[in-house]
Amino acid sequence: MSAPATAPRAIAHRTRGTTHGPITRLMSPGDLGQVLKPFIFLDLVHFQPGAAQQGFGMHPHSGIATVTFLSEGDVRYEDSTGQAGLLPAGGVEWMRAGNGVWHTGAPVGDTPGRGFQLWVALPAALENAPAHSQYLAPELVPQVGPVRVLMGAYGPAHSPVAAPDGMTYLSVRLAQGERWTYTPPQGHTVAWAAVATGALTVGETIAAGDLVAFEPSSQSIDFVATQATSFVLGSAVPHPHDLVMGRYSVHTSPAALAQGATEIRRIATQLRQAGRLA
Repeated sequence: MSAPATAPRAIAHRTRGTTHGPITRLMSPGDLGQVLKPFIFLDLVHFQPGAAQQGFGMHPHSGIATVTFLSEGDVRYEDSTGQAGLLPAGGVEWMRAGNGVWHTGAPVGDTPGRGFQLWVALPAALENAPAHSQYLAPELVPQVGPVRVLMGAYGPAHSPVAAPDGMTYLSVRLAQGERWTYTPPQGHTVAWAAVATGALTVGETIAAGDLVAFEPSSQSIDFVATQATSFVLGSAVPHPHDLVMGRYSVHTSPAALAQGATEIRRIATQLRQAGRLA
């Protein structure tokens, strides 16, 4: 007698977010970020060449790290750690804001841009650490089969991004009819997926523009592409702290938030003196 089939890992939440121009906000610290922390914010971006107001002006963060990945299109970047340049399609930006940072970015060229910006809540030991940024060229992003490792590890591949332990972030491309199974590392009971193009089934259908949060569990997730599909997936050990929120910042305590706000103001003064901030 054969063993009964295991039911697919259940979807606990799903959303299509809210869209403003080229940006669809799929998750914020005040909604699904509470469920999926340390993953607390996710934007799906879709830039069109030549359209107005598609960049992100110079703005601050503290207490978090941002991870930017565009599968299509190039992005110009600059930050208050002194780095500036062009991030080609397929590259990864890791910006650990820590105690405070200012940065900006905008699409360049005549190619449409599509991708995601993710925020992760930093552990208490790093939320007020010095800011640190990394910009990985596409050839430095490890790949295993259909998977590109944006943060953390998958199989034998480890991302060069200096992210805290306990978080994995992957970009996956599947051909029509292709099946892929994700088995979370030990302790990674938080898991979610967001589809950029195409459609998947995981027991339920996930269409382009959907973000789904899976029930907390260590169970594997089986994906089947019903058409050519690109999506991102995150898994993690749960973030154990409440989210204490500012406008651009998220910390584990009011004191840590206040410390970050002080550093953001100090950097702003420097940027204005240098003519880099109005």
